[in-house]
Amino acid sequence: MTLAGSTTDLRASALAALRDLVGNGDADFHEGQFEAIEALVDGRRRALVVQRTGWGKSAVYFVATLLLRQQGAGPTVLVSPLLALMRDQIAAAERAGVRAVAINSTNPHEWADVQARLAADEVDVLLVSPERLNNPGFREQQLPALVRRIGMLVVDEAHCISDWGHDFRPDYRRLRDLIAEIPSDVPVLATTATANSRVVADVAEQLGSSGDVLTIRGPLARTSLRLGVLRLPDAPTRLAWLLSHLDDLPGSGIIYTLTVSAANDTARLLRERGHDVRAYTGQTDPDEREESEALLKRNEVKALVATSALGMGFDKPDLGFVLHLGAPSSPVAYYQQVGRAGRASESADVLLLPGVEDRAIWHYFATASMPDEERARRVIDELSDVPLSTPALEARVDIRRTPLELLLKVLDVDGAVRRVQGGWVATGAPWTYDAERYARIAAEREAEQQHMIDYEQSGGCRMEFLQRSLDDETAAPCGRCDNCTGAWYPGDLAEGAADAASVALDRVGVPIEPRRAWPTGADRLGVLVKGRIAPAEQASEGRALARLTDLGWGGTLRELFAAGSPDAPVPPQVLAACVRVLAEWGWAERPVAVASVPSRSRPQLVDSLARGLAEVGRLPYVGALGLVDGGPTGRPGGNSAFRLAGVWDRFSADGLDVPAGGVLLVDDQADSRWTLTVAARALRAAGATEVLPFVLALRG
Repeated sequence: MTLAGSTTDLRASALAALRDLVGNGDADFHEGQFEAIEALVDGRRRALVVQRTGWGKSAVYFVATLLLRQQGAGPTVLVSPLLALMRDQIAAAERAGVRAVAINSTNPHEWADVQARLAADEVDVLLVSPERLNNPGFREQQLPALVRRIGMLVVDEAHCISDWGHDFRPDYRRLRDLIAEIPSDVPVLATTATANSRVVADVAEQLGSSGDVLTIRGPLARTSLRLGVLRLPDAPTRLAWLLSHLDDLPGSGIIYTLTVSAANDTARLLRERGHDVRAYTGQTDPDEREESEALLKRNEVKALVATSALGMGFDKPDLGFVLHLGAPSSPVAYYQQVGRAGRASESADVLLLPGVEDRAIWHYFATASMPDEERARRVIDELSDVPLSTPALEARVDIRRTPLELLLKVLDVDGAVRRVQGGWVATGAPWTYDAERYARIAAEREAEQQHMIDYEQSGGCRMEFLQRSLDDETAAPCGRCDNCTGAWYPGDLAEGAADAASVALDRVGVPIEPRRAWPTGADRLGVLVKGRIAPAEQASEGRALARLTDLGWGGTLRELFAAGSPDAPVPPQVLAACVRVLAEWGWAERPVAVASVPSRSRPQLVDSLARGLAEVGRLPYVGALGLVDGGPTGRPGGNSAFRLAGVWDRFSADGLDVPAGGVLLVDDQADSRWTLTVAARALRAAGATEVLPFVLALRG
């Protein structure tokens, strides 16, 4: 097809491509779609499209790609944040005759073929993750050629540039460097459905000076969504409501939770009561996640019980409902998730069941992701011009792998470090901790959290509230939400539902996997061990009453261990629950004695727990291990090598009458498990043939 220079000819060609894409010969552009395509194809401009979910943002870049390719342009590079999104985008592209391929962590076996097709100019769209842009091999071997040939750059879900939370993607911030490298006449498109004025400004800054960026922004109201908020007193009541009314919700949908353990617990409870659901989290096996997505799309499950791992990119146009057990930390995040529903249907139900624990969870995730100056300088100081792998660096800086990798990405974007073949190096460039920026981000996050509370408590139209939160000037009452028309959801509980939920949440006992190998790098810290832990020194599998993040006993334990809570004897109801754990343990041989880990922070709690379990079990309590040279050093939250070094040889069983046989080892919490490992080693050396760790709370 040959394109003439007129807008009329361009529109005709674009409309034909759109109709091929959607498979509808009568389809026409939504307001703003052709304007965006024209800006990209004729104007070769940089554009930001902020439009509601389902508006057709992908149609803009696929149609523009086809037209640009017909003019002889090179392939489009589409930066896409999630593998699920890539799968849907490739499928959509094929329907329009767009040849799309992906390079990501799950398909290395296809990379050679992709490169060959790129070299032969047989690719119209290359999808890559933002992290792939900084992969040394991709950055050095493939990206330069792509930059020379690129026909258009598309940044999908561009609000990630501003998203600073537990799912923050620092690599989105490096897009400015990529944009600076491509020729000025190459069009650049950023798209998102969730952007307030702050996010729009941040994205425009990455694309270039705000005056050079065309922003096409439409109304964000979703007329198909029926919003509601149901405030219930506690987690058992929320689960009881879900047991009572899940089948009343239309079609199939998504039930969002704030934590992995809440997703797993909720899915298990619903399955046990006959509901066909699956859990979906960042810890779910990738193949299982893909299978679960397909089941939901085919309406073969009632719901996926998911964390935010199922969000951007999941495309089921007829999704019937989205329900939240606990609120996301901002209206922006909430709008993003509820936008999965009702994309191609006249009606979908959206219900929020907030929890009293929401604020504590928001605070945990927000503080866990924010860079720390002291940690950052430790990382920079340990690096040189000789590459150091992440595991080797981890053993030097006392930062766990996940936060270390996040911090390295932030420092890389800031120019202080660089990822190369073989690991990380320091660039030598001056680096200053941007305290003002991080303080501003923290303040904005707190304001957005309060805005979410305001949404829950608002007496006005809920859709209008979300629109105003996203700075949508077209906001108006929807006439559908619970505040506009009255509660559309029932408030009653089915007979037996409350009891079933309470029983499910009253479950006790979480396995504690024993450490089997010493951590890499321990020898650098004076702990001369490596490889497997000798079987004669190992602990056996242990038990915790519950995880701190659990829906049931997790709430009690969070109160027990809250900052500022006093040390006191173990509460009777907690001790009784611990006895239930022991009764259900199913050990090969019953322990013959009880010992405890000496506690500085909660000596009364640990001592009373150990004595109480010994009394109930009619076992001798041999006492607490002794502290050597002042006892353990270090702090919680560090990596394995440093945690081990902090407790190494700091416990002694001297003076304890340790019998031959199994010993129940009691402590208050388990995190890295190195305290339990080293304490068990001391007890084994003193004659115990088995050590069975038991703690109240398992962190993480």
